[in-house]
Amino acid sequence: MSKSLSIYFLGLCLFVSQWALAKDPIKEKKTAQLHIAHYENVLGTSLEIKTSAFSEKQANIAEETVLNEIDRLSKILSGYDTNSEFSKWMNTHNEAIHISKDLFSVLHLFDEWRMRTNGALDPAAEIVNKVWKEAATKSTLPTQEELNQAIANVKQIQWTLDEKNQTATHISNAALKLNSFAKSYIIQAAVNAAMNATELNGIIVNIGGDMVIKGAINEKVWISNPKADAENDAPIDQLLIQGKAIATSGNYRRGELINGQWYSHIVDPRTALPANEVISATVVTNSATDAGALATAFNVMKPSESIAMAESMDHVDYLIITRNGARYESKNWKNLEASIPNMTPIINGQKDWTKEIVIGLELAPQMGYAKRPFAAIWIEDKELKTVKTIALWYNKGRWLPDLRDWYRKNGSSLSADPSTFVSITSSTRSPGKYTMKWDGKDDKGKVLSPGKYSIHIEVAREHGGYDLLEQEVNCSNADQQFTLKGNSEVGTVLVAYKNKSIEN
Repeated sequence: MSKSLSIYFLGLCLFVSQWALAKDPIKEKKTAQLHIAHYENVLGTSLEIKTSAFSEKQANIAEETVLNEIDRLSKILSGYDTNSEFSKWMNTHNEAIHISKDLFSVLHLFDEWRMRTNGALDPAAEIVNKVWKEAATKSTLPTQEELNQAIANVKQIQWTLDEKNQTATHISNAALKLNSFAKSYIIQAAVNAAMNATELNGIIVNIGGDMVIKGAINEKVWISNPKADAENDAPIDQLLIQGKAIATSGNYRRGELINGQWYSHIVDPRTALPANEVISATVVTNSATDAGALATAFNVMKPSESIAMAESMDHVDYLIITRNGARYESKNWKNLEASIPNMTPIINGQKDWTKEIVIGLELAPQMGYAKRPFAAIWIEDKELKTVKTIALWYNKGRWLPDLRDWYRKNGSSLSADPSTFVSITSSTRSPGKYTMKWDGKDDKGKVLSPGKYSIHIEVAREHGGYDLLEQEVNCSNADQQFTLKGNSEVGTVLVAYKNKSIEN
């Protein structure tokens, strides 16, 4: 073979190999797509999984892995499941029991955090919670004697640990719960398991408002306003987060109502009194358990104590809101913030309404982990024109045509509440119960004229049932209230037209 022919042949081979490599689907650059799944009844609250995956198969593997890891750890750490490892260990007394690595880790973390916070964070806080729950059933406050006894029980040694043998000895007979940051521990483990199970660009697991964001995802996170009660209320802040854990704890969603006075479910184990100075604490840090522990502790401790603790640790950012409206931020907080969409209404000669429509939606109860159904909630005027889409729940990237009524009327100009696809951090919410508001503005923020409007609620479950409810409300009249009943996917809907809450 001549030299020139050899050079030509070699060049041809190089060209062919490069062309084949470029066309090799394995070597081609992949584009990640966002997949979203919502579940109810997960650890007593709601679950959202967002995966940035290169295929639907990978997203499904990640979703299944997350659910399996949550289920595995719940069977170990739950204080509500009588068959969990923790519950069975609680039934032992003065006996060194070999326990799983996960239970040992969480008990050890509680020992550390009880010391770090000088007792503000303690698994024996459940003793105090039980006192207040029992008092609420009697519509009376606990006596000082009951509170003193609770404090004495909290101060007992609850357990001892033997790290070498991985054993735990249950000492006391006090009520204990691992709620403070066990959820955060589970979230982190679920995220790690999913990332190890399949190739992902990134993943977010959000259980009841606490979340871990891992991988190449730069996520918008809204922080719920502790003085607002609707899912679509404006947030108090918006962050842009990557590769972090975030947790929020507050007194605005769970607690006891005694003689018309609200008492937080977050208690100070040292005084046996509900925490009432701080109403919301949000913590962003690298560790999920640190975020969960600090968010709870910052509700109990004085803001000055919380600030000092955060400054003694690396990479801890916080936002603390007090009952009197004071706002405390870490020095780096502004660097986490993203711009919040302009909420200023377009007036056009109309004054803001003094009343609003409040929609309380309760989904039909489902057994076990249940995927949240797809739903649309929107407002139509008397000409049957959609003026406001309040909520729109579906999987991004894949439209579910079973929401046929909303889609028939509005699908050509798809619009949704801006909170549809952002992640929301908040105090832990109850599963299956949602509150939405409408303040008389259309999708563009224009204030509409009072008059007759109809509320439409469409709910469909994949491979499940379907509900379509409608209620007309005369927004020129006095206060009104309506109760609607669903057939399969919706339990009860309460619609109220009333004066706006002061916090709006």
